[in-house]
Amino acid sequence: MSERIDGKWKTWNPVIGCLHGCSYCWARKYALERLADTERYKDGFNPKLVEKELNKKFRNQFVFVSDMGDLFGDWVPKDWILRVIDATRNSPSSDFLFLTKNPSRYEEVVHLCSDNIVLGATIETDRSNGFSKAPPPAERAKAMIGLQYDRKYVSIEPIMDFDIEMLAKWVEDIAPIRVAVGYDNWNNRLPEPPLSKTLQLIERLSEFTQVRKLKLGEAWSQ
Repeated sequence: MSERIDGKWKTWNPVIGCLHGCSYCWARKYALERLADTERYKDGFNPKLVEKELNKKFRNQFVFVSDMGDLFGDWVPKDWILRVIDATRNSPSSDFLFLTKNPSRYEEVVHLCSDNIVLGATIETDRSNGFSKAPPPAERAKAMIGLQYDRKYVSIEPIMDFDIEMLAKWVEDIAPIRVAVGYDNWNNRLPEPPLSKTLQLIERLSEFTQVRKLKLGEAWSQ
């Protein structure tokens, strides 16, 4: 899996749309603006099962599932999730990353996940904030820590200011196979940490897991 995760990722969107309402969501903006005239997004960013996507097959790829939505949002029918998991079995040579801001729902289906599935959560900070209606970061971390699964993933993107020891402890307790760290790509003026602090966090995380470095740079306010 290491070669595939380090290579170019493929995206796959059998379920689209999200109701978390994150102020920095690039996918919602993309859907409502550049993709607004397409059949897939004619209803905006409302959640939708895209039936034809379930027939896709992948060969020796690392596939990011539903980057244009949240497959595990509370609004998603469990049947949609089960159908997506079932569809991954058509591509046994590929790995599939599920990434959510509502990881407590993993408990509903973890027993059905084969070893080519990676269960991930976005945890941008250890602090509460008003940028999203998603479960607070502390709830996401608690759900991931309690999840009994060997292949877990954490995305700290877009990173927001944090307490190093608290955030690092959360991630260490989650015990992911990989952590991604990156700054906002869309100029949303988030409360970003100084680059020096982020590099300290990366060094700390590297003591117990592999770190995938995404966009790094000075905070916009620096």
